[in-house]
Amino acid sequence: MAIPLSMQERVYPVYAGPFDPCPPILCKTYVVPPHLFLGFQPPNLPQFSLPEALKQGTLWPALSSSYCPQERGGN
Repeated sequence: MAIPLSMQERVYPVYAGPFDPCPPILCKTYVVPPHLFLGFQPPNLPQFSLPEALKQGTLWPALSSSYCPQERGGN
């Protein structure tokens, strides 16, 4: 039930002025948190075990994200 990262990513165009001194980055991306896709918390959501919940940062698999800032480079 987890939302795949491809659905969580958004892309937006960046304005590149004609006198910018550096080559422009034309598109930037950001990740939308998975809780924004749930209108309400349904009853009886499956839960991670406590050690896994601490590792994932959330108790519910539906609210976990596979986003990792170290892999994406922070752009």
